[in-house]
Amino acid sequence: MSAHAMPIVRLCEMIDGQEGDLFVLMTAKDASTTRDGKPYFRVGFRDALREVTFPVWGNSTWAEDCQEAWTPGEFYKLRALYRDTNFGPQLEIRRIRRASDDDRSDGFDPDGYLPRTPFDRTTMWETLTALVDENLEAGPLKQLVETLMETYRDDWMRLPAARHHHHAYLGGLLEHTLHVTETCVYLADKYAASYPEMRPPLDRQLVIAGGVLHDLGKVIELRQGPTLTEYTPEGEMIGHLLLGRDLVRDTAREVGLDRETRLRLEHLIVAHQRLPEWGSPKPPMTPEALLVHYADDIDAKYRMVATLLSEPDRQGPMTDRKNPSRQKWFRGFNGEE
Repeated sequence: MSAHAMPIVRLCEMIDGQEGDLFVLMTAKDASTTRDGKPYFRVGFRDALREVTFPVWGNSTWAEDCQEAWTPGEFYKLRALYRDTNFGPQLEIRRIRRASDDDRSDGFDPDGYLPRTPFDRTTMWETLTALVDENLEAGPLKQLVETLMETYRDDWMRLPAARHHHHAYLGGLLEHTLHVTETCVYLADKYAASYPEMRPPLDRQLVIAGGVLHDLGKVIELRQGPTLTEYTPEGEMIGHLLLGRDLVRDTAREVGLDRETRLRLEHLIVAHQRLPEWGSPKPPMTPEALLVHYADDIDAKYRMVATLLSEPDRQGPMTDRKNPSRQKWFRGFNGEE
């Protein structure tokens, strides 16, 4: 193979017979043997939209390097030929080395090899910031929200909303937070106007602040590794509801939030999942907590369904039950009689 440069391609866009240079994340290296007892490694490489797994045989040119040097969770630059085979897509590797910061000029981005939100994260953050600025009056509650947003901005923009089920991809926490907050604005306006006789009246600002902060504890609960999302020790032992409550409580003291607003906001966070089997120690006991719960619940469930119905190459009018909702969903006939 000559040393001349080849175009940088994306794994997800390669077609059968195409050769190119590409950046990938190594996801697996599992030692195994064939039925005849011949050793091999089953390796996996991926970008954000495609993962390819294939064997590296014991007599391969790369067998020794694979065993000694290749490491799951590391990024690599490959020169490879893409093949569609009876055993699925495979790569014939011509060259391989670890990727480095020097490769950024060729398009290497360590965040580019895991699923991510389809929305621009900077735009979403600016939209969320504008919602807070436009809907919360100057005072301790607004100061609390803005302080927490600024403190945890980087993790908030990068983390998924969950390890599985809904918004389980980079930027998912921000996407979910924004959508919940937008729904909270709508619900607060609707029900405050519909029931003005309620005493005390619905606290519109508290509903919106709750939409922003309801999953705040996930910035402590979750840690994003190069190949998967993990629970931190705090996440395993305490969980995001109480972690979020603690962050709000500490900041509330700093900004001088009054006792009742602090209590209502803390309750809103610990109650937003409503049921003990979903993690909440208490159900919603205020109108504000009730609205935030349902804004959160519908966004999580709708994203699950949207993900399921967006899967390519699925056949038949109905899905199966093997999905987070544990029920079938109607895809449509797609032209079938």
